[in-house]
Order: sequence, then C-alpha cells, then structure tokens
Amino acid sequence: MKWTVIQLQKFRNNAMKIDDYIEVAADLRQRDPEIRGASPIHVTGKADIDSQKVTFHLHLTGTLILPCSRTLADVEYPINIRSIETFMLKPLEYDLEELEEIHDVQGGIIDLMPIIQELLLLEVPMQVYCEAEITDPALQTGKDWEVMTEEQFELEQQQQKKKVDPRLAGLAELLKSDEE
Repeated sequence: MKWTVIQLQKFRNNAMKIDDYIEVAADLRQRDPEIRGASPIHVTGKADIDSQKVTFHLHLTGTLILPCSRTLADVEYPINIRSIETFMLKPLEYDLEELEEIHDVQGGIIDLMPIIQELLLLEVPMQVYCEAEITDPALQTGKDWEVMTEEQFELEQQQQKKKVDPRLAGLAELLKSDEE
C-alpha cells in the first residue's frame, strides 16, 4: 500500500482501483496490547489522481480479536470502515474547510499503511462483550483471585471461622470458658 507520486501519475485523470488484503496484526498488537489479533484486512476502493492531490476512497473490512470485558475470552469484532484520505502534492494549495483527511506527501512516497493502522485503532471500542456465557473455569481465576458465587463465599467464610490457629488453641479454650 505504498506508491511513489510518479507511479500514481500514470493514473492521472483516471481512477486507480484498489483491491488488496493486508496483514496488520503484528503492528496493531505492538501499538495496542489489548488487540490480540486481526484477520487480513480487505482494502477496497479507488484513488482519484490530479495535478494537485491524490484522493483515496477506502473501504476496510476485517475482524479484530479483542478481550471480552467480563471474561477476558477472545471476541471477534467485525470492522467495516469507510474513509476518504487526501494527499496534497502541492501542500500550500488546499482548502482547510474540506471534511476529508488531508496528508502531506513524504519524500515523494504515499504510504497508506500508517493511515490504515490509525483507522483500525480508532475503531477499537472501549468494551467488548461475548455473546454467550463462557463456563470455562480457567477464565474464572487468576493470580491470588477467583470468581465465586455468594454461597461459595459464605461457605468459605464459615470454614475460616472454624479454623483455629494451633498456637492460639489454649487461648480459644479460655475464651470459650469465659463465655460459658
């Protein structure tokens, strides 16, 4: 998804069709550790090229693998993004009132990968939930913690009350005799 301005000028006054699959999983995981994976992203659209600018009309589809906010299980989150990105070939000759994203050409090369990655990162929701309840016990425990029902908690509390430290057994005997 990288072209030189000279390569794009071949399509001047004609639309250049875009239909490609890109791998972004490793780059997305590096930028956001919450993202566990991604399917190959299908990038379709066209590029309109003229003497002053190159405008990309992009449609991105794919799937991100994110953790469920309740159970931390993997959730496939579908992505469907439409975006218009404009690269100015002559930087000072553009209208700031346009609603499109405007980018400068760096070193005569137009690279869509950073823009696509940014669009995907902006699409990640704050919370994702699994549709089905997962009963996997491995997801219900962690280091020094576990999820339990109220009944399990009350039972554990009662068992802890019944246990007496053997070093304090004599003191417990005295307290029982004082209560009687």
